[in-house]
Amino acid sequence: MTGLSLDELPAMSPPELRAAWRGQYRKPAPDIGPDLLRRGLAWKLQARVHGGLTTSTRKAIDKASRQLEQGGAVSSDRYISIKPGTRLVREWHGKTYHVLVLDDGFEHAGRRYESLSQIARAITGAHWSGPRFFGLRKQTTSRRRTHSNG
Repeated sequence: MTGLSLDELPAMSPPELRAAWRGQYRKPAPDIGPDLLRRGLAWKLQARVHGGLTTSTRKAIDKASRQLEQGGAVSSDRYISIKPGTRLVREWHGKTYHVLVLDDGFEHAGRRYESLSQIARAITGAHWSGPRFFGLRKQTTSRRRTHSNG
């Protein structure tokens, strides 16, 4: 089934979808309904054109699956807990920006935000990972600029 296209999926019967699944994934289709089969096939077709999941994303999914199987709960290494009262400082294009961590969000330039990414976008005009923009990723270097408020 190399010539399969997204346009064909809506009209395909369940047996046709299962055959297409076997052709795309090289294994039998899981016991799921036609809608999910279509979604899985659509993802596979698009991943072939645009690229699939990154290695780090696949590893994170595998880790989350193992955590669910073992303990029923999933935690993320990427989540960074910042105590309320912490001040984040970032210099960007010669200007210094200050962010105050609140109990339920962040404050920057007298305005409240739900996420650091929203603040990073407001500062740069482009999409940024807020934690990365403010140097809060685990792989950060000594250039991190966070200061606790006591």
